[in-house]
Amino acid sequence: MITMKKVTLFAIALFILAGTFAVSAQDSKGAWTTGADFFNRYNWRGSDLGNSPVVQPTIKYVSGGFTGGAWGSYSLSNNTTATEADLFLTYAFKGGFSLTATDYYFPSEPGSVGHYFNYNAKKYQFFEISPSYTVGKFSITGNYFFANANNDVYIEAGYAFKTVNFFLGGGNQMYTTNTNFNICNIGISTSKNVVISDKFTLPLTGKVILNPDKQQIFFVFGFTI
Repeated sequence: MITMKKVTLFAIALFILAGTFAVSAQDSKGAWTTGADFFNRYNWRGSDLGNSPVVQPTIKYVSGGFTGGAWGSYSLSNNTTATEADLFLTYAFKGGFSLTATDYYFPSEPGSVGHYFNYNAKKYQFFEISPSYTVGKFSITGNYFFANANNDVYIEAGYAFKTVNFFLGGGNQMYTTNTNFNICNIGISTSKNVVISDKFTLPLTGKVILNPDKQQIFFVFGFTI
């Protein structure tokens, strides 16, 4: 646990140092960006997390094929089950392939239950590797929690039509009711830009999500700033 803690601290420090240097360099091609999504609920891979409105902030650094950053989800009510804080690293190779490593952190109550470096508990901290391939309008991604003893696997394919995006996903273990691999995430999403003024446009997103494994359907709506 001590070794993993040191590795994580070193990775965070290296990421901040590299980003700061890149921003200060005059010939740097990289850029920092930040933003936030607001949704009526947090639905992740077909499962509802929290049943409450959420704000999901993002900060990331992009340079060439490399993207690194942090993403979080925080309930706008008193529901602490919707709390999440992740770190991620992605590298996009030529030919449509990319590889992402994600450190998921799910505290039950920030600051008291589920300390960040409590790796032994295997209930607050998870590590995932995600290879992805995109060709034209079609994409497919695999996700594997390699540090999880349950060997959780999730695979999702998507296709971008002219006005809507279609996605189909399936998983095992924590994604399904009987832990066997099953389809758990079918849906469509669409977006629209609402012009507020000459200098401000509000991007809106709507999704309809069906989870046949849990026999549930969700409508997710939100906007990005």
